[in-house]
Amino acid sequence: MRCSLGGLVVTLLALAAAVAVPAVAQAPPTPTVMVAPPIAKRITVWDEYSGRFEAVETVEVRPRVSGFVDKIHFKDGQLVKVGDPLFTIDPRPFEIAVESARAEIARAQATVTLAESEVARAAPLVKSSAVTERDFTQRNANLSVTQAQLQVAQANLKSAELNREWTVVRAPVSGRISDRKVDIGNLVIGGVQGSTLLTTIVSLDPIHFVFDVSEADYLRYMRLERSGDRASSREASNAVRVRLADETEWAHEGTMDFLDNQFNPRSGTMRGRAILDNKNHLFAAGVFARLRLFSGEVDALLIPDSAVVSDQMSKIVFVVGEDGVVAAAPVTLGPIVDGLRVVREGLEAGQNVVLDGLANPMVRPGAKVEIEAGAIKPAS
Repeated sequence: MRCSLGGLVVTLLALAAAVAVPAVAQAPPTPTVMVAPPIAKRITVWDEYSGRFEAVETVEVRPRVSGFVDKIHFKDGQLVKVGDPLFTIDPRPFEIAVESARAEIARAQATVTLAESEVARAAPLVKSSAVTERDFTQRNANLSVTQAQLQVAQANLKSAELNREWTVVRAPVSGRISDRKVDIGNLVIGGVQGSTLLTTIVSLDPIHFVFDVSEADYLRYMRLERSGDRASSREASNAVRVRLADETEWAHEGTMDFLDNQFNPRSGTMRGRAILDNKNHLFAAGVFARLRLFSGEVDALLIPDSAVVSDQMSKIVFVVGEDGVVAAAPVTLGPIVDGLRVVREGLEAGQNVVLDGLANPMVRPGAKVEIEAGAIKPAS
């Protein structure tokens, strides 16, 4: 019984000692992150824009003379070439006008012949005073009047023949025609004002691509021009590449051919335009696409896009100093090149960028970390 009590006392003393001595808190392990310096490389910079295709030539086909539509020579939506007949307006009234003009020329020519003979007869009689000077002058004036009337008749014939030629409405440009707006038998009005719209034609090859440039990009381009690093698109045919909505590669090449002279006061952007070949007629006016514009060659730092963290409206990259402490570096980003993100500002060559371990809540600015050497590799 004494041994049992002694053992119980020893046990109680041990428990009391364990309660009296506070436990030592164990610090969490230092997180390990993978780091690597950014790749320094001279790259060709391309700026990306959204835009749409526009036809180089868009023509509303309207008649120059009035009349009833006699024939239609095309199928809605077909390809046409410049000079192809599209509509025929009833030519009979215009043929009558041509015949009338020719008759007027014959009448005027006869009058001129008569006036010339009267002048010829009167010329030798002036010397003998058989014809007065006044009468001779009058006959010369009559000859001049009849000659002028002949010229008017000849001009009226040309006008009548031109109107007859215009009864066949021809394609002014090559391209794809729209549907007809009138049918056979309709009366159409020709002339400059109030003329009837017959159809429209848009050219296909080449084709324009129109997009808007921001004020910040415009100023950057102007400074590149001033420094001699990139020619202005007003003066040079800077290269562009286009990608359609269902494409992943920038497979279509073109050049800049226009930059507007002012900013749109509502949008704060300036209109730019590129031109591309469209021999296979893949592009159509109104189709939206993405464009890359050549922005020069620069020395850049490249990092994986996954190393960039969004902080409200800014972008930051975590870097680790020589003391192993994490710091946040606000950066200005550029486009994707070789599968890596271009860093324009905020990062220096040789800094250790955190590549892996960002998901760990302990990896934050001011935290101490262990580093593991990694490498940044461009996409093959």
